[in-house]
Amino acid sequence: MSGIASKLQHDREKAQGIGSNSHAVKYLGQDYEVLRRQCLESGRLFKDDTFEAGVSSLGFKELGPSSFKVRGVTWKRPTELSRNPQFILEDATRTDICQGALGDCWLLAAIASLTLNKQVLSRVVPSDQSFEQGYAGIFHFEFWQFGEWVDVVVDDRLPTRDGELLFVHSATGSEFWSALLEKAYAKLNGCYEALSGGTTTEGFEDFTGGIAEAHDLKQARPELFKIIKKALNRGSLLGCSIDITSSADSEAITSQKLVKGHAYSLTGADEVRTRGGSEKLIRIRNPWGQVEWTGAWSDRSSEWDSVSDEDRDRLKNASEDGEFWMSFSDWLHHYSRLEICNLTPDALSDDEVEKWSLSKFEGSWRKGSTAGGCRNFPNSFWQNPQFVIKLDEEDDDPDDNEVGCTFIVGLIQKNRRKMRKMGQDMHTIGFAIYEVPDEYVGRRQVHLNRDFFLRNASKARSETFINLREVSNRFCLPPGEYLVLPSTFEPNKNGDFAVRIFSEKHADFQELDDPVDCHVEEVHVDEDDVDDRFRNLFGQLAGHDCEISAFELQRILNKVVAKRSDIKTSGFSLATCRNMVNLLDKDGSGKLGLVEFKILWTKIQKYLDYYRERDADKTGCMSSAEMRMAVEDAGFSLNNPMHQVLVARYSDTNLSIDFDNFVCCLVRLESLFKTFKTLDKDDSETVELTLFEWLNVAML
Repeated sequence: MSGIASKLQHDREKAQGIGSNSHAVKYLGQDYEVLRRQCLESGRLFKDDTFEAGVSSLGFKELGPSSFKVRGVTWKRPTELSRNPQFILEDATRTDICQGALGDCWLLAAIASLTLNKQVLSRVVPSDQSFEQGYAGIFHFEFWQFGEWVDVVVDDRLPTRDGELLFVHSATGSEFWSALLEKAYAKLNGCYEALSGGTTTEGFEDFTGGIAEAHDLKQARPELFKIIKKALNRGSLLGCSIDITSSADSEAITSQKLVKGHAYSLTGADEVRTRGGSEKLIRIRNPWGQVEWTGAWSDRSSEWDSVSDEDRDRLKNASEDGEFWMSFSDWLHHYSRLEICNLTPDALSDDEVEKWSLSKFEGSWRKGSTAGGCRNFPNSFWQNPQFVIKLDEEDDDPDDNEVGCTFIVGLIQKNRRKMRKMGQDMHTIGFAIYEVPDEYVGRRQVHLNRDFFLRNASKARSETFINLREVSNRFCLPPGEYLVLPSTFEPNKNGDFAVRIFSEKHADFQELDDPVDCHVEEVHVDEDDVDDRFRNLFGQLAGHDCEISAFELQRILNKVVAKRSDIKTSGFSLATCRNMVNLLDKDGSGKLGLVEFKILWTKIQKYLDYYRERDADKTGCMSSAEMRMAVEDAGFSLNNPMHQVLVARYSDTNLSIDFDNFVCCLVRLESLFKTFKTLDKDDSETVELTLFEWLNVAML
């Protein structure tokens, strides 16, 4: 229950703007300003108890407690490593980011691209921090995480060996913003080792809140150079890499000094006049801070002699700093993949820059209720969360020959990197897009069922289901309404996700789900309606007080169901029987009279009919999907979160629901709806309760 309360509180905070670009969530509840002030007043340097300077913060396997790689590691503050440590010396530059003994080149390539956009950089790395005035050993950074901005506090104790930083460091050795940024990101993900291996797009997105797309350079679009220049001009972050064919190729250096399986930043694109015509050039940055391309247009190549002095002075850099130029054609030949992170409107302040329209929703997959798997599983696929996007306006880009509405769908799974410590990794995820048929256009309070997906083919889908943090694809479809279904590949995989739509024109994007309501048919019974046979039976069962208690009801029902072979149940629990008595007990006696018992008996017969009808395979119990439909048969309309609660509360480890739990569920639902409607005197769909009233309701 506390988890549900936490989610409700989180939703309320989001509604108040907490987590937005201008109001970050305080990670682990740590307030940078409060903690810094406390340290200054006490005259001590900050020590972060939530991310200790020890082996647990380094890793769990390769950097775990028993690994030889952590031997000799000591944690030191920059003031112990440099005579004059600086947070940022003048401006943050790409040479501040040199890779250490951690396989997070993907992250460092993203950080290097970050330095090209001062506005974005200042959002992630607050500039009012230093080792001089007001220094207290505490720093903070802000990251985007699955739909919200988070402010992460760290102390400045950094892992070192032999007096040198173990991980990322600056070329000068006296600048520490990049090392502290890496530490904050490690804290956010559980430890340093959790950062090993990834895609540059992941770092791009966590620094910007943007959405990334990938381009296969072996099948490059004709207009790709133009796309790159446009992206750089818009402040987008770009990265590229060379695919490997075997593990032996990982970070292998080619004869022309390119590193395979390594994440590079793409930091520039230009076109120069040469004696022979013109040449398109691409500028690349190796986060190692060294090892540069030695082919055409490299730092000391003869090709620079063929350009004007102005272009040579503007572009050429002869230092071994990890950054180099190469021709666009050579780049396409040698590299395999380009990743572009498109920025959100709130990350761009330039009004002249074209901006995307952004929509986003958060959701979850839960075993037995909303984790339906992909289209290969038609019996459960329809249970996945459903979203509808309404596209009204066509693109007006004159360079685009494809008439329609362009949008990017990004499906991102939450917190999976952090869960590596627990032995869990990424799910295999993807999504499908369906055209909404005319009869459903404009409707939002409906969850399309199994029959719809059996009759209709998808209009578009993600290129593949893959075990990456995010799957994203660009589409161009005619105006209309489209249904987006995000899913894991296999059903019954628990996980949380966010789905985002970036569209060139404004697009309406909403979750599609059933309303929460109750239409249970009332059972009306007068004492005159009770026949003599039932009246005599009741007299025998009720005893001398002519009323049936929860204990007596339990004995009666268990005796009845024990004789049936068409339903499975371990017997009615006393809790279920008490719920039934509470539902129908009019006078507060805690017992049922003749009429009340007749109503209950009629209800149980109906419950039995629903149960047997939905038990398609005649096993005597229901699956969670059958339960969902049976609950609707009984007159309840529930949304996805409510179905998740029902499965969690009433199913067994195999996601089966026996008759006892089914009855308990229906009785509990009806009781809750009736209680709420009784308290909601003005039909406002809102009630206010004192603590005592709340406890009375909750304890029923």
